[in-house]
Amino acid sequence: MFIGHYGVSFAAKAADKRLPLWLLFLAVQWLDVVWSGLVMLDVEKLRIVQGLTEGSPLDLYYMPYTHGLIGALALSAALGAVVTIFFRDRRAAAGAMVAGAVFSHWLLDLIVHVPDLPLLGNAFKVGFGLWRHVWISLTLELAILAAGAALYARAVPSRSRKGDVALWLFVAAMAMVQVYGYFGLVASTPVGFAQTALGAYLALAGLAALVDWARGTMGTAQPVATAALRLDPAR
Repeated sequence: MFIGHYGVSFAAKAADKRLPLWLLFLAVQWLDVVWSGLVMLDVEKLRIVQGLTEGSPLDLYYMPYTHGLIGALALSAALGAVVTIFFRDRRAAAGAMVAGAVFSHWLLDLIVHVPDLPLLGNAFKVGFGLWRHVWISLTLELAILAAGAALYARAVPSRSRKGDVALWLFVAAMAMVQVYGYFGLVASTPVGFAQTALGAYLALAGLAALVDWARGTMGTAQPVATAALRLDPAR
């Protein structure tokens, strides 16, 4: 799954308006961000097998650290803990939301992946295999993205009309990228694929920040140091 993950980002922003959208965009892809780095370091491994499934040519035969159940839980908790450092109020809530966004990646992958998500070490692999049916998996991804974006647009209203235009143009662009990925993208080498994926995750997070800025919804929480300075009038 790719753009479907971002539906969770939008929904999480609707649930906790303090969190910047770019952070949530990174959170839902955090497992794949780390995975990309580990593939480039030859720690986790994949093969590209054209026609493996209708939805993906990736044979993800070794990724216990990022997509194993234990590894995914650990990475979720770690990023959630880091986020709490930057919030002064309701730190636990912010950390839990981010940790939940990270782990949602594993849950959504479980739906579309063939059995390649290990429960223990690199064994006991699970996956419901919806990638075998491209039109079903594509429809699901688009539906999750659209539902999350609609929830975000309603719960976190834009301060200007251009902000809403920016949001839906962004969503439409992501949908087109997903369609191209299913039907037009020719996979490269494993390392090349990991590099492309990492660049896409970072670029989309940057664009999410611009959308949040255009809508005037960047978030209201302040870093601890900034808040402390404002509370102490003598500084």
